[in-house]
Parts: sequence; C-alpha cells; structure tokens
Amino acid sequence: MKKLIINTRKNILKKGVFNFIITLFLTVLCTSNFAQIINLGTASKFVAFTSTGGIVNTGTSHYTGNIGTNSGAINGFGNVNGEMHNSDAATATASADLLTAYNQLNTLTPTNFPASSTLGNGDTLLAGVHKIFSASTFNLNLYLNAQGNPNAVFVFQIQGAFSVGANAKIKLINGAQACNVYWKVEGVISLAPSVFMCGTMVANNAAINMNTNDTLQGRALSTAGALTFDGVSAALPNGCGALVLTGPASPVLGAIACYGLFSGNGAVSNAGTTFITGDVGTNVGLTLGFEALKVTGTIHPIPDVSTAAAAADLQNVYNYLNMVTPDIELLYPAQFGNNLVITPHTYLLNAATALNGNLYVNALGNANAIFVIKINGAFSTGTFAKVILQNGAQSKNIYWKVEGAVSISNSSVIHGTIIANNAAISLSTADTLYGRALTTNGAVGTNSVLVRVQPDNGCATILPLTWLYFNSSVNQKNVELQWATSNEKNNSYFTIEKSNDGSSFKSIATINAAEKSIGNNVYNYIDKEPYGLGFYRILQTDKDGKRNYYKTIQVKINSGLTVKQTVLQDYIYVQASGAVINNVNIELYSMTGKKVITQKVNLTKEESLYKLPKPSQFGTYIICIINNGQTIYTNKVLVY
Repeated sequence: MKKLIINTRKNILKKGVFNFIITLFLTVLCTSNFAQIINLGTASKFVAFTSTGGIVNTGTSHYTGNIGTNSGAINGFGNVNGEMHNSDAATATASADLLTAYNQLNTLTPTNFPASSTLGNGDTLLAGVHKIFSASTFNLNLYLNAQGNPNAVFVFQIQGAFSVGANAKIKLINGAQACNVYWKVEGVISLAPSVFMCGTMVANNAAINMNTNDTLQGRALSTAGALTFDGVSAALPNGCGALVLTGPASPVLGAIACYGLFSGNGAVSNAGTTFITGDVGTNVGLTLGFEALKVTGTIHPIPDVSTAAAAADLQNVYNYLNMVTPDIELLYPAQFGNNLVITPHTYLLNAATALNGNLYVNALGNANAIFVIKINGAFSTGTFAKVILQNGAQSKNIYWKVEGAVSISNSSVIHGTIIANNAAISLSTADTLYGRALTTNGAVGTNSVLVRVQPDNGCATILPLTWLYFNSSVNQKNVELQWATSNEKNNSYFTIEKSNDGSSFKSIATINAAEKSIGNNVYNYIDKEPYGLGFYRILQTDKDGKRNYYKTIQVKINSGLTVKQTVLQDYIYVQASGAVINNVNIELYSMTGKKVITQKVNLTKEESLYKLPKPSQFGTYIICIINNGQTIYTNKVLVY
C-alpha cells in the first residue's frame, strides 16, 4: 500500500509539473504573439458613444470622430470634427456592434494576471490579455511594449471600476499603437485632470467621466451609462486598417492658378506696403496701388487675355466646389477656430462664420489630402487668427468657398485658396495669406499684407538662388542667425526682419550677397538685442528689385526673463523684467487645471508690476506666463 501511494504521488507530481510547463509555454506564447483582432463594427467611427445615457460636455473640448447616444440627450458641445448622432439608424447599429465587441473582449482568455490592482508607476507590460479581478487604479506612467510588432494587441479586463490619477500617461513604445489597446471595464471609468490615455475604453453598464486637459487617443464607449467631458481633447486612433482620409478630389484651377489676387468683376486695389508672390488682376475694372518691385509675378493693370481665361476658370472652380457634398457640418459657425482640429473632409458652415484663435489643419500624414470648407454666409476673422498646418497639410490643398464677403482682420495667418462668390474680399494690415484671394464678382482690397501662392500648376516662381537652411543659436543673451544658399544668380542682398509676435516684423539688418555664384554660400548675423521670445525671417532681393521671403523661425531665450510674485490683501502681485515680449498672458490655474484668471500684458526689460485679483478660494494655484501658446514661466503660488 505504501509503495502504491508513493507512485501515485509521483504521478501526480509529474502531471503537475507537465501542466505547469504547458501553461507557462502557452502563457509566454500568447503574451509574446497576441494579435487578436477586435471588431468594433460601426462603433469604431465614434470617439464618444453610449447605447443608453446622456452625453454632456462643459468647457472647451475638441473631438475628432462621431459623437452619439442611442437613448439620451446630448448637451454642451461646440464644433465637432465628426458627425452628431442621436437615436437614429447609425446609433442603433453602433449599439448592437458595441455589444458584440464587448462580448468578444469579455470572453478573451487572459494571458497575464497583474500582481497588483494598481497599474502604472513606471511599469512595462507586453501584449496580451491582462485581467484584474477587482476595481483598479492607474497612476504615473504605464509603458506598453509591442516589441517591434505593430499588430500587437493589449487588452485590459478590469472586473470593477477604473480610476486614473492626475497626470497619468500611457507610453506606447517599440511599435505599439493606440488602435490596438482596449480597456474592458465592469464599472465607472473616471479620469482625473491632465491624463494622457490611449486605447478604446468600454464601460459595461457604467458611466465614463473625463476631466480638464485630458487627452484621449482612442474612444470612450459605454454599453449603458452617461458620458461627461470637461475641457478634453479626444480623437479616434490612426492605423490598424482605419480608412485613410484623402478628402474630395482637387479642383482643376487652370489659368487662375497663377493669381494671388483676382476678381472676375471688380477693382483690385492696394494700400500700404504689400508683397505678392503670384499674379494680380481683374477681368472687369482696374488694378491699382501695387508696386512692381514688390510683386513676384505679373500685374494686370487692365483686363486682358490672361484675366479673361482666369475669370472663366475661376467660375469653373467655384461651380465644382459648390457641387461637392459636405461630409461634416460644423454646427456653430460663430465659434469657428478656437483650436478646432479638422482633417481631410468637406466641411459645411451653414451661416456667417467667424474664425477666432487657431484652426489646425491636420493631413494625418497624407501630403495630398484635400480640405474644402464651404461657408454659406460672410466669412470674417478676429485679430491674430491663425490657420496652422499639421502632419503634411499643404496650403495648395485647402479651399474656402464663401457665399458672402470675406474680411480678414489684422495680423492673421491664413492658408488656402479663398473663393468669394459675388462679394468683396478685404485683407488687413500684417495679414499673411499662403494661397489666393479670389472673387467671382466683387472688389479685392489689401493693406500692407503678404500673399504667397505656393508653386503649383506651372506657376512656380524661379528664384535667383536655392535655399539650403535658415536656423539660429543662442549665445548668452545674443541670437546668431545662420543661413546658406547655392546657385546664386542675380541675387543682390538679404534683409533680416524681426518680430515679437510672429506677425508684425521690422527690418534690423541688410546683408549683401556673396560674389560666388557656383557652390554654397554661408551667411550669419548676430542680434545683440533679441526678444525673450522672438521670430526672424529673411527677405531676399534680386538685382532687378524683385523680392521673395524665406521661412520664419522662432527663438526663445529663457534667461532674459525674471519673475517674482507676492500675495498681499486682495491681489497677487507679479513683478517681471528682462524680456521684451508683447501680447503675453499671465494666467492663474487651480490645482485641478481650471483657469481662474487671465490678464494680457506687454513685458519689458525694465521691472514692471502687474496685479491679478486674488481668487475667492484659498489654496495652492499655478501661475503661468504664456506667449503665442507657449509657456515661458510657471510656478506655484499660495493664496491665503
């Protein structure tokens, strides 16, 4: 009997070891090669969706992707770079597809069981199905390592609520992609402020809450629960077979491609110092006020064969753009801009439209992507409004079709071809237009602006040199500018211009061209009185007087700015000196990231005193000095 028991124990031991080895082998195999395809169906088009529940937004948020609920109200959203759906056929289908995807995520076999319910804190996880049998938290940084496999999939099965601490961040490394990350949560998902989250979050029968300054590269989806957002940025993830956006087909410009300013019927006039790269003219009326030495192109003072062809082709371009069907309607035309991001689509704004702040045009890496913006009303901008190109977007691929007058306010930067139908166009002081201002019927007026048509359709300007580079270096409190050219012919001199806001420039130096026409020429200039945050550009002048601008660069000198702050009675006193920067914002934020005070000032080298009203709530706040969207100073201040 004793021998039998021993043998039995040996067999059990052998069997246990064998099972352990097999389990370990399968775990390692699954963890290193896990590439399960998760099918979201039509739910994949939604950046925020719930099958049952309301969706509420507060603060200024930015979304790329559809927003929808199959049963509930949607409140508080401004312009969304996507479609809004409420209890329609699209939400019914998405609801069914989301349930299917949830069941798939829920039944996946786990390959890893984290030792702690707390994720992050600098840990690294490999691809696989990571299961936590309770509520979970995520703090600091969590690294997801794809080990060089862009198809590696990360699934988190959390059997309770999921909370993310302030400033927590997902770090994707070695080929990991946000589109391959999934969070299946059996409870409420709550993100504290300033979180950077990656992946598709699926809350089962529970709410999802996102807070101020949160960023989501993925989706927030609930099978049944309310969604609340406050000042967030959320966008669908790229990759994983997602449709590559190209926008509509580009119109054929024909003869109008060569013109920077043109009217089919109306005067084209200028006041002040204006530089144009491109032709200028009208097919009915006169072209007045433009200096030949400041126009790199042809000025057509009266209608001619060229203007007749341009007028006909302009009408064809307008007709084409008018026919293109919009993909996305931006529902709040009066709130256009304000850091909105648009992607390759045809957009409709069905009323008079005002562009304020920044508009980001994101080509998603496709340099040939086309953007069409159709405005059914007048189009205006605020001062310092800017269109900013991202990820390969090009000015020549952006088209504005406007059914009304166009008025671009001072110091704005616009990219694209503007076509006004039966209305006037006005460009104001210090405006920069990288594109064209064209009207089928109406006057075109400019006043001290820069208009530059990108080389396109055989209308490229032949420059007397080839630019190699233009960059800068900081030596103590001086800025040294360096640039180089090659193949110089007919080049006379360079003019260095400086600005403290990136819009209004002044000349600070003239550098004569080198005598050498073959090979490379290297130049430099030292600015001994730079701004704390400055912009530089080069104006190149030919021997025959024609001029061309090269790119603008930004230089930041942190050492010049000294800041002190004191809290006395009802004010926070800020003393700043050592840097000359105009249009600076001094801003005060609560520890939750909410902006409570902002004040616009001009900094000077001499010490100046600024007063900010003290917040009603005592506690610790963050004080920031911001210039052109960049924080140049930050510190804590205790309010008591």
